[in-house]
Amino acid sequence: MSNIFLTDQEMKHQTEIRQFIQKELTPIAEDIERTDRYPREIFSMLKPTGNLGLLIPEEYGGNNRGVVIASIFAEEMGAVSPAIGMCVGASSVLFTWPMVRFGTNQQKKEILPRVARGERIGCICITEPNVGSDVAGMKTNAKKDGDHYVLNGEKRFITNGGEADYLLVFAITNPKVHAHQGMTAFLVEKTMPGFKHTKDYELMGNRGAKSSHLTFENVRVPIENVVGPENGGFLVVMDELDVERTMIAGQAIGCARTSFEQAVKYSTERVQFDRTISRFEGVSFKIADMALAMDAARLLMLRAGRMIDKGLSATKEASMAKLFAVETAVNVTYNALQVLGGIGYTKEYNVEKFARDARLMPIGGGTSEILRYLIQREVYREFKEKQKKTEGVSKPRASQ
Repeated sequence: MSNIFLTDQEMKHQTEIRQFIQKELTPIAEDIERTDRYPREIFSMLKPTGNLGLLIPEEYGGNNRGVVIASIFAEEMGAVSPAIGMCVGASSVLFTWPMVRFGTNQQKKEILPRVARGERIGCICITEPNVGSDVAGMKTNAKKDGDHYVLNGEKRFITNGGEADYLLVFAITNPKVHAHQGMTAFLVEKTMPGFKHTKDYELMGNRGAKSSHLTFENVRVPIENVVGPENGGFLVVMDELDVERTMIAGQAIGCARTSFEQAVKYSTERVQFDRTISRFEGVSFKIADMALAMDAARLLMLRAGRMIDKGLSATKEASMAKLFAVETAVNVTYNALQVLGGIGYTKEYNVEKFARDARLMPIGGGTSEILRYLIQREVYREFKEKQKKTEGVSKPRASQ
C-alpha cells in the first residue's frame, strides 16, 4: 500500500510485523494446517512484538496503537494463516476491545496486562444454537442471587472457547423487556464451577482455530464481574462488532493477497500454446480484477479503522469494509485456484487452503446478508436525516 494512505509509523509497523510473521509463523502455520492443533505458543511468540496489546492503553500493559494498526496486523496474519489470525484476534480484539471500553478499572488492571503479555487468552461468547444474526433472540440468562448472578445457557461457534482463560459472556438479565434493554455482559473464568467445554467443531478450513460449543450450568458469577452497565450488554455487543468487522476485513485482504501473489507468479511461469498464460486475457483480466478488488477493500478497511480511531460511529463503514473484503477474499482465492488449474487443487500449493479458509469469512462476524441489511438501513437513515435538515432550512419563516 502506498504511503499516500499510510503514515510512516504505520508503514514501519507493517514492514516489521511482515518480516516477523514470514520468518517465525510460516513454519508453524504449515504444522498447524497439517495437525489441526491449537497454536497456543503463538501468544508467547507475539509478546515481544507488542501486537497483542495494540488496543490496550499503556497504563494496562498495552501500547494503544489503535484500530488502523491492528487492521494492518490482521492483514499480515491473514496472509500467512487466517486460522492463527482468528485465534489471536478473538483474544486481542474481540475480547479486549469491550474490556477496554466498558471494563471497570479493577477489571482492566487484573486482566488486560496478562492478555497483552500473552499469558492469558480471551474469547467473546454471543452465538447460540438458535441465535446467530438475531442477537436479540438470545436465550442464555443470568439471575441475580445476592452478590452473584447465576448463569445458565449454551453458546456455540465460539473461537477460542475451549482454550480461553477469560470468557466475555452475554446473557439476558431482564426477560420482561426487549433484549436491547435487558442483556448484560459478564466476565467468566474457565475455572468457575458449572462451565463446560462440550466439544470443538470440525471445520472445513481454518485448521487449528477451535470453534467450540460451551455450556453454563448454574455458574455463579460475582456481581463485580459485570462488564459495562447492568442490562446494557447490547450496547457492548454493537460497539465491539464495528471493530471486529474491520479486523476481519484486514484478515480477508491478507488471505486474498497471498493467493493473488501466487496466481501472478504462476501465470508468468506456466506455458501453454507456446506462451505464458499471463498473455491470455482470460487469465490476465482475472489478475486485473483481483488487484482492483483488493485495493478497494483495503481502502474501505482503512476508512473504517480511521473513523473508529477518531471516536466516530462507523457501523456503515465497518459493514461495507467487511462485506466487500470477505467477498473479495472468496472471489480472489477461487480465481487464483482457477489460474493455477489442476495443480491449484492439490496440496502442492496452499491456494486451496486459503480458499477453504476464506469461505468462513462471509459467515462469521456478521453474514453478508445481515451486513447488506445494515448498510441499506444506515443509507436510508442518513437520507432521512439530511431530508429533515433540508426541509428545516427551506421552510419559510413565519411573518413578523
